[in-house]
Amino acid sequence: MVVRRPGGRSARVRAAVHQAVTELVAERGYGKFTVADVAARAGVADTSVYRRWGDLEELTADVVITWLTRTSPVPDTGTLDGDLRTYAANVVREADGPAGPAVLRLVIALAAAGETGARAREQFLAERSRQLRTMLDRARARGEEAPEVADVVDQILAPVYVRSLFGMGPLTGELADDLVDRMLGTPGRGPS
Repeated sequence: MVVRRPGGRSARVRAAVHQAVTELVAERGYGKFTVADVAARAGVADTSVYRRWGDLEELTADVVITWLTRTSPVPDTGTLDGDLRTYAANVVREADGPAGPAVLRLVIALAAAGETGARAREQFLAERSRQLRTMLDRARARGEEAPEVADVVDQILAPVYVRSLFGMGPLTGELADDLVDRMLGTPGRGPS
């Protein structure tokens, strides 16, 4: 029986390969690099990439899902207002981070890249919906009036993603607060 150590060589290889993918997408765009390019950038053998992911589509899909689940914890501040502000700030931070725009471009590119890509896009959307449902259901259980998942997507996620993808910054905590204020119909807390 093989015992895998968390944080061992396997985790280091995965992190290096994921980093290489996001850098290559940022530099060249999706579909303009190969497994060999990823392996060279990550400092691993091509065979390691093929053995673990099978092909470039599976690898890029794994990058997208891993990024989303790692960067977007579901907050529990005790209020819907606090949860939405924390969540929106996290989304802004991840979309503005070094991998954010590249991963968002990957999600879009993968949607047109065959069955694996479509599956990755669906997983991305399902994970976002799950996060939002958890947060909104928790607020309803506390007796708070909560918006629908689609409202949060339309009024918080979509503006952040569009700004990130088209370089329409700045992506700031003030922007996150402003989007939540507009969605909840609360007075703004200051200039955005």
